This record gives sequence, structure tokens and C-alpha cells, in this order.
Amino acid sequence: MSAETRAVRFPERVMRQIRLDSHRAVIRARFCPDRSELTNLRCIDNRRENESNFGAQLWYFDGFGVNEMDRRGPIYGVVEYSIQFGLNELVEDGVFDSDVERERAHRVYHREQLGPAWRGSVDRWLAIALVLICVVAGVLLLKSLAL
Repeated sequence: MSAETRAVRFPERVMRQIRLDSHRAVIRARFCPDRSELTNLRCIDNRRENESNFGAQLWYFDGFGVNEMDRRGPIYGVVEYSIQFGLNELVEDGVFDSDVERERAHRVYHREQLGPAWRGSVDRWLAIALVLICVVAGVLLLKSLAL
């Protein structure tokens, strides 16, 4: 957790919404809503909204979930928000069996914020093949028009 997110004091209505969305994520993951409990809720990333970009927040929650077979175990959750015009819009949530799985979701979250990249070899070859196909089609079209 960054020092910036530790220093931010979130309004009670925002915290209430985050607790509610975390609880809904636990229910969607098929844990008993009455017997499961959330023990820790924390903001991992808090990007403020500005004139040119919406903001974003990433929240982690920990707790104990009771599944359909009455087994109690630790749960690790994540809730992602887009901040649009001062309102938290739920983007995605998830409940995981281990902290490692949740960290994978965190890495995906950061990759999405960076936007698409053409650094991967498959993407590069696809772009090259597309350009070559266009060039060959253009040459064939010019040859057929010249005849």
C-alpha cells in the first residue's frame, strides 16, 4: 500500500459502498453471506480524477468465507472502481482462494491502465503481416488496372 493511499480519508458513504460491493462479491463467489465475514478492507491504488482522465481505485479485502459445504477458509478479494464525475462506478470484483491469485489480478489491473502495447512478438508479427497483405493487394490492384 502506498503512503498516498494511507493518508487519504475516504467519506463514510464511499466506505459503505465499498463494503457493500465487497459483500456482493463474496455472495457472487458462492459463499454464505450470513456466516462469511470481511476482516480487512484497504485501498491499494487511488488515482484521482482530473480534467482529461477518469480516476481509478483498487481495493483489497480479506476475510473468512463459508462455502456451500460448510467449510470455512480464508478469502482474498479485490474490487476495482472507475471514478467518474466524483462517483465510484464498479468496474470489476473478484474473490480468490489465495493472496497469489489476487496479486495476479493486481498485475492485470496495472497492465490495463498502461493501455495496449505493441511490444509482444505476436502483435508485432500480426501488424507486419497486415501491412504486407495491404501492400501486396495494392500492387495486384494496380497491375490489374494497368492491363
